Amino acid sequence: MKTLMIMAATLALSACATGSVEANSPVGGVASYDSLKHARDACVKRGGEIVQRAQTTGKRLADFECKGK
Repeated sequence: MKTLMIMAATLALSACATGSVEANSPVGGVASYDSLKHARDACVKRGGEIVQRAQTTGKRLADFECKGK
């Protein structure tokens, strides 16, 4: 049980460290309307905006990141 709690805490902290919008989503998840809206809302709460990474198709959540204004 203690190991599970440590793993959960590690995942939560690593999600905070990344600028990618996929932090709370499966890696490489499809960039659907709902997933992008959820990511955008979370990004705006942190004072940022969602931007597409250079030379990506925009079809995957990994193609976007939250950048501070």
